[in-house]
Amino acid sequence: MDRLSPEKRSELMSRIGVKNTRPELIVRRLLHRLGFRFRLHRRDLPGKPDIVLPKWRTVIFVHGCFWHGCECCDRGTRIPKSNTEFWLEKVAGNRRRDALTVSRLRELGWKVLILWECETANTEQLTRTLRESLT
Repeated sequence: MDRLSPEKRSELMSRIGVKNTRPELIVRRLLHRLGFRFRLHRRDLPGKPDIVLPKWRTVIFVHGCFWHGCECCDRGTRIPKSNTEFWLEKVAGNRRRDALTVSRLRELGWKVLILWECETANTEQLTRTLRESLT
């Protein structure tokens, strides 16, 4: 049983932002420190990528583990106990949309890098990942 009422759960979930999330800000700070310059949320690209590096023709999506169903941590597999069917379909739909977006971007000649919220906890490893992916 969910410890929150349906109204409280709905209110809580609706307050989670789409842009400028904490994991996204961590990635942006690291990129800036590494000397990369970028654009944010370009509407002219499929999926409005979180970070766009035009010089490297690369886009970065910073996925929240819960919202996009991360398989490497428990946040991605934890579903609220109330309205479970809705949340399972919501995450599955997000994953389908993500796959389509990546496919469309690759068809347009963009390199796509997906970083997960859980990866932002280890900034040393994240820095290595960014360097390897962008150089």
